[in-house]
Amino acid sequence: MLLNRAELSAAEAVERLVAVQGQEIDAPYIGLWTRLASFTQDDLASLLYDRRVVRGSLLRGTQHLTLADDYVWIRPLTQVILSRTRQAAFGRLMREVDLDELATLTRGHLTGRTLTRPQLRDLLLERWPEVDPTALGFSAQALVPIVHTPPNGIWGKGGPTPFTLAEEWLGRPLDPAPPVERLVARYLAAFGPASVMDVQMWSGLTRLREVMEAMPGLRRYHDISGRLLFDLPDAPLAPEDVPAPVRFLPWFDNLIVAFADRTRMMTADQRKAVCVGAVIYPTFLVDGTVGGMWDLKNGVLTVEPFHPLTDEVMGELAAEGARLMAFAGVEEGEIAWSPPRSPTTSS
Repeated sequence: MLLNRAELSAAEAVERLVAVQGQEIDAPYIGLWTRLASFTQDDLASLLYDRRVVRGSLLRGTQHLTLADDYVWIRPLTQVILSRTRQAAFGRLMREVDLDELATLTRGHLTGRTLTRPQLRDLLLERWPEVDPTALGFSAQALVPIVHTPPNGIWGKGGPTPFTLAEEWLGRPLDPAPPVERLVARYLAAFGPASVMDVQMWSGLTRLREVMEAMPGLRRYHDISGRLLFDLPDAPLAPEDVPAPVRFLPWFDNLIVAFADRTRMMTADQRKAVCVGAVIYPTFLVDGTVGGMWDLKNGVLTVEPFHPLTDEVMGELAAEGARLMAFAGVEEGEIAWSPPRSPTTSS
């Protein structure tokens, strides 16, 4: 949806992307705005309030927004990721805690009500007063399917993160045994052709090679370095010479995190500037690849290119940037152009 803004609803776009990265509250709104022909902040907010879209820990164990219909089967598939991440971060601190008891107590505390993480943590501390409080709070979130209900996830809204039992918010149980092939197929529909490593990087799951090799009907390609790529049998390939307009991508955009091999979008040095630790900075695309980074603060859109831009591209970026500021509710905003910088310069 980055070659042409799609004539889809917000719900249809979220479904096509499988889940929209939501680590930063406002990022999903910009990610959908840049992909859709018609989109407002209220379009996504209403989906969250209507419980058609939910926000919670999913792919790679990070915050995503996904359709409620998809959450019920994606969340069980990602339990192994959340458990692995919890063990790595807090296993040593939680050695004295029975995890089954922790999950049961967490469900009991949340049944029929919403609590913030600190509120839940303090209740759990009554049972385990000697355990690290942070480890208790985050372990509860990893062990029990929890969604973060509105106004959390609404444009510009901060504050404590609410915890609500997913089954109660959705009014239905989660799928007890969803097939991982379903997630692979949905990924390929959105981001294929892709390698096994790409799917694993995007999802956080491992050991998918045998799964993908056994899936019937997948098309197989090889990229210019000889790596095997998979795709759905009827998925079209974009023509090599198709024009790719400038686009502004938000923090943690789906395109950037969808691939282990990011050289299709940026150089290795540029990646060091864009992908810093667990953070993915906002970028802009020029002709389908990362042309630089941007930031919007105090009414100023700062554009930092990685290389000199032509007057034509700068004009396109200025027009698109003005639309971005209008979407963000910035009145009388301005664009500040930084000189081309070395992509290895720290942000």
